[in-house]
Amino acid sequence: MFVDVRLSMSWTVTPDCPVVRAPLHEDERRGYTLRQKDYTMEVSRAWAMPNKHTFDIKPIGGLIQKYLPSKSLSSVDPFANKNRIADICNDIDPQYQCENQMDALEFLKGLKSSHTDFLLFDPPYSPRQVSEVYKSLDMTVNMQTTQSSFWGNLKKEISRVVIKGGTVMSFGWNSGGIGKSNGFEIVEVLLVAHGGWHNDTIVTVEKKVS
Repeated sequence: MFVDVRLSMSWTVTPDCPVVRAPLHEDERRGYTLRQKDYTMEVSRAWAMPNKHTFDIKPIGGLIQKYLPSKSLSSVDPFANKNRIADICNDIDPQYQCENQMDALEFLKGLKSSHTDFLLFDPPYSPRQVSEVYKSLDMTVNMQTTQSSFWGNLKKEISRVVIKGGTVMSFGWNSGGIGKSNGFEIVEVLLVAHGGWHNDTIVTVEKKVS
């Protein structure tokens, strides 16, 4: 069971004034609406039990279904784990028996530019998690695998393989997503609280705009 809480409040941002809170019109009461020029972002919060299989968390699975296109150029998941939601799946861990069992960065580099219109990005969330995964597979852990460039290089390749107008859903402990510097804008953020001292799982949905 989970509770989906949506907050009705908006922020209007202009270059030369602080953030101003304003009430929403009735037809806009769907969540936080953050406005800057023509840009709108919905933010919602839900509660669910933690699960090491991210996509099995009910509100997260529901959000994936919301954005999963019925007809897709191709969908890609470079960290698929046991999931087979995407058309093209990869996971470096052989126990998951993906059709591709490569390092995620090398897997993405092997895809053609503008190859997909929907990509799921659920990498290890921290340097510690990266280290644990590599050690469990008897692979070398070094600075390249535990620095921020680990995620930065992946995001650059994701930007290359996703077409303009395509969607990326990122999962982690922050809402950084693929980022504006890589041509993306956020359209929705879901915060999933798990209670106790567990970190929230944060889902960031972005569209490629350039």
